[in-house]
Amino acid sequence: MSPRHRASLLSASILALALGQGLAQAQPLPAPELPGLVLPEPPELLILDSDVVARGQGAPIGGEIVTGTVAPTQQPETGLSALEIKPAATQGVDDSPAVEARAQPVQSLDIPAVEMPDADPELSPLPAAPPPAPQRAALPVEILLPPPELPAVVVELPAATDLADAITERQDEALSLARLSERERADIRAAYEANGNKPFWIDGKGWSAAALKLVGQLGRAGDDGLRPSDYPLPVFEASDRGSLAEADVRLSALAVLYARDARGARIEPRRLSMLLTPTLSLPSATEVLSELTAAADPGAALAAYNPPHEGYRRLKAKLAELREHQDDTPLVRIPGGPALKLGMRDARVPLVRARLGLGPSEEPVFDRSTAIALLDFQKRAGLPANGVLGERTLAALGMPASSNAERDIVAQMERWRWLPSDLGATHVMVNVPEFQLRVLRDGAAIHQTRVIVGKAETPTPIFSHRMDHVIVNPSWYVPPSILKKEFLPGLAADPDYAAKRGYVVTRRGNAISVRQPPGERNALGWIKFMFPNEHAVYLHDTPNRRLFANERRAFSHGCVRVNEPFMLADQVLGPEWTTARLKKMIGSGERMIKLQTPLPIHLVYNTHVVQDDGSLRTYEDLYGFHRLVKQALAQRD
Repeated sequence: MSPRHRASLLSASILALALGQGLAQAQPLPAPELPGLVLPEPPELLILDSDVVARGQGAPIGGEIVTGTVAPTQQPETGLSALEIKPAATQGVDDSPAVEARAQPVQSLDIPAVEMPDADPELSPLPAAPPPAPQRAALPVEILLPPPELPAVVVELPAATDLADAITERQDEALSLARLSERERADIRAAYEANGNKPFWIDGKGWSAAALKLVGQLGRAGDDGLRPSDYPLPVFEASDRGSLAEADVRLSALAVLYARDARGARIEPRRLSMLLTPTLSLPSATEVLSELTAAADPGAALAAYNPPHEGYRRLKAKLAELREHQDDTPLVRIPGGPALKLGMRDARVPLVRARLGLGPSEEPVFDRSTAIALLDFQKRAGLPANGVLGERTLAALGMPASSNAERDIVAQMERWRWLPSDLGATHVMVNVPEFQLRVLRDGAAIHQTRVIVGKAETPTPIFSHRMDHVIVNPSWYVPPSILKKEFLPGLAADPDYAAKRGYVVTRRGNAISVRQPPGERNALGWIKFMFPNEHAVYLHDTPNRRLFANERRAFSHGCVRVNEPFMLADQVLGPEWTTARLKKMIGSGERMIKLQTPLPIHLVYNTHVVQDDGSLRTYEDLYGFHRLVKQALAQRD
């Protein structure tokens, strides 16, 4: 084989190898399917001999078309010897060496098969491309992704039994409340010691369910007229053992304070006046903690320390009503000056009328309409109802009506705390400012009558006691106060001063007593109702019955004079002691009748009373006790 022919064969082999490698690396895309068009089949690949192409300028020799095929075989051997040459046609073949190459212009190359990846069945032929659209700037696409789930935070609290040492260490700090007495502190310490210094209100999650009810009631202290800031709830770190222990003890201390305040411990009545001597029923810290820790609902048990009486509940509802409808009427500042009375001219009169809600007047005269409106304001404010604009009335006018009414109700609610929780199934109640006595059975009044009470200079004291006997045809022993002020000066001037007035004077050494025997002129009348007390006052009849016709009935030296006393005796002594039977005893000497069951009696000072229809009725502050209570509570703010 000539060198030129060998070179041609080598070039053809190299071209076939390159073509095979390219087909292995490239995967042709399927032709798009066009409707109605038949694509022509691609021509068969022809490899022409380079010499023939060169001599015939692209045409085969002798006008013949010589074709050949490239057939893949098994793995080829190395070198050119692995090429198998198979002529497709041998017509007119020349044996000469020069023509040997021309006799076989196309060679069939045995090359290895190329493994192609299978076509993806999910792929489908691409549709015909639409005409290109004008290019627009790509808009950002907002993709909302859900927030990642955060891991749960788990705080491990110390077990309740692990707080015993911390409670012992932090007790003093937790009990450092100004209004907590040393006795109450000692009782709280003893309660924890009896419980093994384990907490009462902390569990493995912080406040226990019982503690949350207790905390809720402390937060509602204002509903009962108490001050929520007096019971600041402790703040603690859940992971701090000492903080948890201190919070538990502090909550116990606050509950004790609340319970005692609800029973009347906020102010001491005797410090306001020696005539205010109620017997307060203040619970001990031991009693409070024992009851609260044993209760299914400690919050309800704590709330029960407030007065359960109907009069108190009505005031509480009225307080909530006032706070819901706060008075937003703008205040009018009225300058100080001399007292204004009916008929006086003063430049302040237009301001007074504006404050009272009256229209303007032609002249600045304190006329009748102004005096009547001021009189009504004084009654509602618990002031002396005289229609005169004095200093106290002027000060009251300077406060918002709702704020002043709220303070009045809170002060009245405080005086309900002075009464026992159990007034008695049947009891007697005398409301001094109202000049009324009522006998109540199971909350309903079964008897009511007018009374006369002490004068401003000799007030009727306020307290509760038990009536245990009644005296018919009583003798009146002149009390020490009247003896000192009236009788001793009279006896010093005239030794027969008492005898001339029907009194019997008894001398025992340096002691002297004056007694008025039974009779029609006796100051006690024909009957008196006894409940021995430190003030030596009681209920009794009076020979001067015309005074009951007065609207304002403050005439006595402190005792309570009763209108129609024998009708009261019917209720007190029972059905066997009728009015007729008692009157038959008149004039037959002093007779004492003991009550089979002592009857509770309460002398109260209710200046603000909510009626059955929900309206608020106010009475005159006869002795200034209401004002003293308001001031005492205001000083604690």
